[in-house]
Amino acid sequence: MDTKTKGIVATIAAVILCGCPGLFMCFLGATSVLAGMTPGAKIDVMGSNDPTAAMTMGAVFLCLSVIFIAIPIGVGFFMLRQKPEASFNEPLPPAS
Repeated sequence: MDTKTKGIVATIAAVILCGCPGLFMCFLGATSVLAGMTPGAKIDVMGSNDPTAAMTMGAVFLCLSVIFIAIPIGVGFFMLRQKPEASFNEPLPPAS
């Protein structure tokens, strides 16, 4: 397997294992933050009826989702970028 194929496989695996859960966490976090800001909403976060608990949980999920979404982007960038090839056959510049 060449390096480009390994890079594609690693990127797809990172998207499935990190990107998809990151998107779901992002949606859950946004929903929790919006529910915490809605007046009169029925909120139950692990037995707590406090809206700040929902907002805290939503903010934590939003922060984690940014990390989980950034992982496949980083894997794709570092695995699929074209590295410049070093050329040793070029003449040296003249000394001044």
